[in-house]
Amino acid sequence: MGQFTSKQTAVDWFAAWARVRERLRRELGDPVFDAWIGPLTLDSAEKDELRIGAAKPFVRNWVANHYVTRIERAFGAEGAEPASLSIVISNPAPTVGAGVSKEPMRLEPQAPAAPVSYLPPRATEAVDEGGAPKGLWTRVLHPQQTFDSFITGTANEFGHGAARAFAEGKGSDIPLLYIHGGFGYGKTHLLNAAALEFRKRGKKVLFLRAEDFMRHFLGALYRKDTLAFKEELRSADVLIIDDLQHICRSTATASEFLYTVNAFADLRRRVVIAADRAPAAMEGLGADIKSRMTGGLMIQLEKPDRDTRLAILKSRATEFTRLRPEVILPECVLERIADIDDASPREMIAVLTKLATYADLTKKPVTPEMAEEAVGLRSAPGAKTSIEDIQRKTAEFYKLDVKDFYSPQRARRVARPRQVAMYLARKLTTRSLPEIGRRFGGRDHTTVLHACRRIEALCSEDPLFKQEVDFLSQMLSKRM
Repeated sequence: MGQFTSKQTAVDWFAAWARVRERLRRELGDPVFDAWIGPLTLDSAEKDELRIGAAKPFVRNWVANHYVTRIERAFGAEGAEPASLSIVISNPAPTVGAGVSKEPMRLEPQAPAAPVSYLPPRATEAVDEGGAPKGLWTRVLHPQQTFDSFITGTANEFGHGAARAFAEGKGSDIPLLYIHGGFGYGKTHLLNAAALEFRKRGKKVLFLRAEDFMRHFLGALYRKDTLAFKEELRSADVLIIDDLQHICRSTATASEFLYTVNAFADLRRRVVIAADRAPAAMEGLGADIKSRMTGGLMIQLEKPDRDTRLAILKSRATEFTRLRPEVILPECVLERIADIDDASPREMIAVLTKLATYADLTKKPVTPEMAEEAVGLRSAPGAKTSIEDIQRKTAEFYKLDVKDFYSPQRARRVARPRQVAMYLARKLTTRSLPEIGRRFGGRDHTTVLHACRRIEALCSEDPLFKQEVDFLSQMLSKRM
């Protein structure tokens, strides 16, 4: 065991995570990867204990239940086996250098100037027919992700129109387009559509994820060949960068990115950028980069309303039925998926894909009952929730054993989820405080009352924690 630990100390986990993402994209395919793995980030890797962050509890819970084993196997296949791996809720706006957060599930912010790990050239890097490295030009565009196929609504109509006009060459005096919004709101679709439109107009388009930019730049530093990297970047007419927020982890990479954007502006070429938040909210970026980002056209994509979500699902269902005519997805099931209010369009499409694939493999007709069996969509209002249900779901959510709730353990990783379960038991059942206490290992009713008051206080102080508790409450109310 000591030998294993020594070996792991040399692992560059952020580089390994980039390789794991590429492997999972190949194994799972683009739709599933983009829905569930794409939004994840490697938030910390201290002592080889990995914390992979999801933006919302819905995503964290789904990934933890369906993909965590796959992720662990992918790390092993890349020769990097962590001591532990957990899927957690990311802080939506991490404060750089702010110290340790107070509550569990809130991550320690990343330092703005973490040591740079130079990556050697990868043996699996894509090559062209002649065997020469293809370098940065490896992105394959999705032909179906066009402006015409983008479903618009009140939340994204302006963003769609502005991105289309920018790609069509209107407003040529604007050098930079910045799109921001939550995970799964359509940013990558618009970037892909813009790339297709630019190419149709004869422009040479370079489309990179921020992690790709970082990996290639650090690889160039390792090879002492940054000039070739810069020349390759500047050979493009249009530079498109997705998930800019990931560049914040390295000051060297962020600086190189600013030089690149400035060079494109000087050459009167265009840049399109997408991120999960506005530049002002990225505390890992310097004021010079923020100023450059805000100097272009900034558009925000909001969460689509229910009508738009349903239209997106109908469009995807029609496409799936066209490819597999025997699979019919009734509107009542699509409406039920659209009613998952805390799910983004990407997450709902993933649910739809799983449901359609399940129907295709089992040859069963798609019914609300089958949807319940396949993806856990519960449609029985008024079903009673028991304390056992609450304990089981809460323990699953926080990766504990139900027996931990009965134990005398007072460690925070156990005590806080136990308090959440007590709070939900009081909220969702008609049981008295003494009865709830007895069901949690014979605890006194004052302990239950203290737990309820503590959870209420934390919910008022911490929006992210409140989101977790609300998610559990909704899940139990719907008997998901």
